Amino acid sequence: MITQAPRGTKDWFGEEMQKRTYLENVFKDLCETYNIHEIITPVFEHTVLFQRSVGETTDVVQKEMYTFEDKGNRSITLKPEGTAGAIRAYLEHGMQNEPQPVKMFYITPAFRYEKPQSGRLRQHHQFGIEFVGAESPLAEVELITLVTTFINKIGLSDAKLHINSIGCSNCRKDYNEALLAYLHRHEDKLCPTCRERMEKNPLRVIDCKVPSCKEIIKDAPRTIDYLDEECREHFEELKSLLDNLNIPYEVDTGIVRGLDYYTKTVFEFVNGEGFTLCGGGRYDNLVHEIDGKASMPSVGFGMGVERILFFLEEEGAELPAGRPLNLYVGILGKEAKARAYEIVSGLRMEGFKVETDYLGRGVKAQMKYANKLRAQNTIIIGENELKENKGRLKNMESGEEIEISLDDIKSAL
Repeated sequence: MITQAPRGTKDWFGEEMQKRTYLENVFKDLCETYNIHEIITPVFEHTVLFQRSVGETTDVVQKEMYTFEDKGNRSITLKPEGTAGAIRAYLEHGMQNEPQPVKMFYITPAFRYEKPQSGRLRQHHQFGIEFVGAESPLAEVELITLVTTFINKIGLSDAKLHINSIGCSNCRKDYNEALLAYLHRHEDKLCPTCRERMEKNPLRVIDCKVPSCKEIIKDAPRTIDYLDEECREHFEELKSLLDNLNIPYEVDTGIVRGLDYYTKTVFEFVNGEGFTLCGGGRYDNLVHEIDGKASMPSVGFGMGVERILFFLEEEGAELPAGRPLNLYVGILGKEAKARAYEIVSGLRMEGFKVETDYLGRGVKAQMKYANKLRAQNTIIIGENELKENKGRLKNMESGEEIEISLDDIKSAL
């Protein structure tokens, strides 16, 4: 066990790490163009933060959180998602006093105790954005546009946008009454968890994954039929803005998202197999839920890194390889070490990717190693090269060799 990672976790290295780094860089670059700034929040928070924000009737809080008592007898939870921590930081550091909106992005580990599945681990990683301070559906459109651009840039073809509106507290009251009346008629066929939830938060039943409950939910009332005028206008404007940008979408009245803090817009990017690649929406009441003061209109999303990588592989999409190795500097003899490493160090300071020998291999073994590293060029430095201050630079693809001064390697590269 000591040499085996815990179930539901993984080590990142080699080619997989290169792919993940590529995705992170694409995401960060996009956020830069959208003027969205990075935030890093702690890996753990006070448990009550997630109970209050995510919702005590959700699967996340009831079944999936990693919660423990620390040495100060405080209840602490490893964060199951990124939004609550980001909004807690927004409030703690007085960001509501800064010019609004405040736009934050993060790349964070998240922890959920659940059965490991395709692209979802117990410790997984999320790209996320929180856009705080804007009531306009243009905020949702901005995030949807960013995700659409990200998906196109990385070459993922099977991802369709689904949208819905779950209304606000004003229209939710009528909807909950209608839904509860419907659920009571089918109560004997619901799972025990849904029978308990329907009295506390009937909307959570819509999100149940138990097959018998899903069958009942098919004919349940839908939130979109109970929207008040403001929520309906918000949703209609959202659709109009997406139409104007030629972003295709499907209105999916089955989306309610798995967290209690959502209001009005909810959206998901879903693939053909029904797996959610990205989910988010509006949460205008979350700031109030956390600090008990005034509400602050907000919208955000989370996107699973492992799940994106899994489906890129399923589709056979090729991600760009890491930077090529510009040069391998071979060392022949003890006397050449200092000069060779001086060259290696100087080229690295100029931004070139360079490698050399650390094991005292022979020339043949070094060239074999350079091939494995896919070096673009090689040069061997030995006694003769030191005397003449010259070496033969070899292009490993063409096999062409040129003689150059050891002082001119940078220019040759």
